[in-house]
Amino acid sequence: MSDFSVKPVLTGDRTVLRPFTEADAEVMAEIIEDPEVVHFTGAPSGELTLERLRSWYGTRSEQPDRLDLAVTDRATGELVGEVVLYEWDSHARSCTYRTLIGPRGRGRGLGTEATRLIVGYGFEQLGLHRIELEAYGYNARALRVYEKAGFVVEGVRREADLRDGEWVDWVIMGILDREWAALSSTAR
Repeated sequence: MSDFSVKPVLTGDRTVLRPFTEADAEVMAEIIEDPEVVHFTGAPSGELTLERLRSWYGTRSEQPDRLDLAVTDRATGELVGEVVLYEWDSHARSCTYRTLIGPRGRGRGLGTEATRLIVGYGFEQLGLHRIELEAYGYNARALRVYEKAGFVVEGVRREADLRDGEWVDWVIMGILDREWAALSSTAR
């Protein structure tokens, strides 16, 4: 089992996942503030100044207990979002996954490929046993992406969050190393 200190570059047909730099802060600010991103992920906690974002993205490569990678469009090099493995539990060989894709990256399969790339890296290179995530129940597009990558619904936290005056569910999904291995062997 490796830790998360190595920050790889992962290349797919449509995307390249790469370590973040401080220079990514401006584009990520636009993505994080996109109304659709806010709707499906929630508003940021605290004020997101450019200085704060530069500090955040400029230090992602120094974090040995998480893996934050920029999602870029392979054809253009444009930064379109992020994928993150975090809340690493070395004993259980598990972590949590999250992603967000901005407006210029949606509807082209970039999020699906980015999810598959980082999940594959987690199992095949880091030796993880389990990766889990939570998504709002009304985020149908994300739930489809996660299912395509092999995640299965494990449960629903009913009315777990109050959003815009309405109670909403959190869907809990997970994937195990053996499930990923079975999917990977049939995809070849």
